[in-house]
Amino acid sequence: MTILLLSTQACHLCELAQQVLQQVFSQSEMQALSQQYAFEIYVQDIIDHPQWLSLYAEKIPVLLDEQSGLTLEWPFDLPQATRWFEKVSVSAGSMPA
Repeated sequence: MTILLLSTQACHLCELAQQVLQQVFSQSEMQALSQQYAFEIYVQDIIDHPQWLSLYAEKIPVLLDEQSGLTLEWPFDLPQATRWFEKVSVSAGSMPA
């Protein structure tokens, strides 16, 4: 499952978001969930996508699951990000393959 971290160059908050994601996936229960749903997180620069730029320019960093449309906008912490990934997993489990 592809998750995007919408970002841009020289974004200090985006670096903080990456640190939160490292904390999320250092938890054993999240590692198991990540294996089950094959989470792959890609950093995407919103500058390259006019639609994302218009939607998220003032909100980055933003986690985006394009399949479900679920987003998590900054600021988020470890518990919030963990709950978001759990919500994405539930959503993926209810979607047809």
